[in-house]
Amino acid sequence: MTLAPEVSTPWSKSYPPDIDWHTQVSDEPMPAVLDRQAAADGDRSCINFLGRLSSYRDIATLSDRMAKGLQDLGVGKGDRVGLFLPNTPYAVIAFYGALKAGAIVVNFNPLYADEEVRKQIDDSGVKIMITLDLKLMLPKLQRMLGRPPLEKIVVCSMSAALPFPKAQLFKVFKYSEIASAKDDDRLVSYEAVTENDGNYRRYEIDSRKDIAVLQYTGGTTGVPKGAMLTHANIAINARQVSMWDGEPGEDQPRVLGVLPLFHVFAMTVVMNAAVVAGAEMILLPRFDVITTLKTIQKTKPTQFPGVPTLFNAIDQEPTAEKYDLSSIEICISGGAPLPVKVKQAFEGRTGCKVVEGYGLSESSPVAACNPVEGVNKEGSIGLPLPQTYLEIRGLDDPDQLMPIGESGEVCISGPQVMAGYWDRPDETARTVRNGRLHTGDIGYMDEDGFTFIIDRLKDMILCSGYNVYPRTIEEAVYRHPAVAEVTVVGIPDDYRGEAPKAFIRLKEDQILEADELKAFLKDKISPIEMPQEIEFRDELPKTMIGKLSKKELVAEEQEKRTEAAS
Repeated sequence: MTLAPEVSTPWSKSYPPDIDWHTQVSDEPMPAVLDRQAAADGDRSCINFLGRLSSYRDIATLSDRMAKGLQDLGVGKGDRVGLFLPNTPYAVIAFYGALKAGAIVVNFNPLYADEEVRKQIDDSGVKIMITLDLKLMLPKLQRMLGRPPLEKIVVCSMSAALPFPKAQLFKVFKYSEIASAKDDDRLVSYEAVTENDGNYRRYEIDSRKDIAVLQYTGGTTGVPKGAMLTHANIAINARQVSMWDGEPGEDQPRVLGVLPLFHVFAMTVVMNAAVVAGAEMILLPRFDVITTLKTIQKTKPTQFPGVPTLFNAIDQEPTAEKYDLSSIEICISGGAPLPVKVKQAFEGRTGCKVVEGYGLSESSPVAACNPVEGVNKEGSIGLPLPQTYLEIRGLDDPDQLMPIGESGEVCISGPQVMAGYWDRPDETARTVRNGRLHTGDIGYMDEDGFTFIIDRLKDMILCSGYNVYPRTIEEAVYRHPAVAEVTVVGIPDDYRGEAPKAFIRLKEDQILEADELKAFLKDKISPIEMPQEIEFRDELPKTMIGKLSKKELVAEEQEKRTEAAS
């Protein structure tokens, strides 16, 4: 949806003065952006991986060679190439190389179980997978060979990606973690694929129509399906995020990449937005709080995209005060609602600005964010990004546009909204209607154009006919000083139909009883919102990017009640 410059929107008066919402954002494909950065300043650092630096020229050249090598393996326009990689330089090279080869990138979580991997390979029709020579990853894919559609696996050496002397130490002390890639001609080494002149066959790309990425998501129904993101979707969203971050100063921006690049949030906010800005990506293969703190102190990132549990982990780390975190200027928080307490604690510790954003895989993913400069409303997802339109539509009547302050379903229109779901036209028709992406999130917009998410439509608890939103309860529980993490789900209740149950992890060395917590909550939530049950746990389930997950807890509760009834 494109509005004329004279058309006013609810957020017009609140928009950052240095950003024009009506700006027409370029849809030039991301590989062209990478090549342009390499041509303009090829010696500039592109990736810092555990101390090993790769320049923009290095990454552009290697992505050319990857493209040529993939084409030599039979990859053509529209073929699917799967990335089964943690955060390493290979992840960036393979992503851009596959796009240059004309392929569609399919991101996989390396921690997936065999069945999850198999289903995604079958559904997407992946022809070639790219992974590391680690026992955690390679054998999982080897078991998929011998049945269509998977034909070959490109195997990257973990030790070869490391700087000296870490490479040698890895070979010695992590030898037991290295998987054998010998005696199988269906396994091709990364070196064999990239040992060429890089003169790959160019395809004409229609940015608005050609698919660049299949990003698998549970979407609004919970069934995994591939969101088809076009070249324009991902390129425009990277530029929108880069614009929101503001113009870089004289020094090169440095983005800390702890979030996994196979997740759409990091793919856009860490990798692609960094390439747009000519920033350095500081990549860590996984999140460990002490390693992250040491890396921040040593490499001095200026930007730190994360999820609330990541910021919360640093807030609660007792040794965090020993580390200098003052280089961080901007943190975009996404993936889950950002508790106000977590935001305030992290800002107090670092002196940076933490801004909550919002999006879905289906919107590439970022649709809205609080301004980096100017008004920042706590508990809000902020304002829509340039050329993005947010609406609140009726829950019972999606044609009804809800008035300011009244809740309904959050809908998104904009150039970053997906082309649809892969091979699922019915799901696409239900989710994207009249050009609007129906998110399944419940929220409202205030008079300044800031949107507040109340909860997920599917997470809403129906108690005696009343709508109870878990996030409201979670925010209240977080206010207790002993609480580290909380997740609230609905459980069956004979009297009310459903009732809230809170699962809580306490801070280290803290003690809290359920009755004590209920007394604390008495003046903070209504009686119908009061958790009927409270369960304390040492750990709470999390998703692959570290956000708290409800589905495992819901499944546990269902199984518990099924067993009790039998």
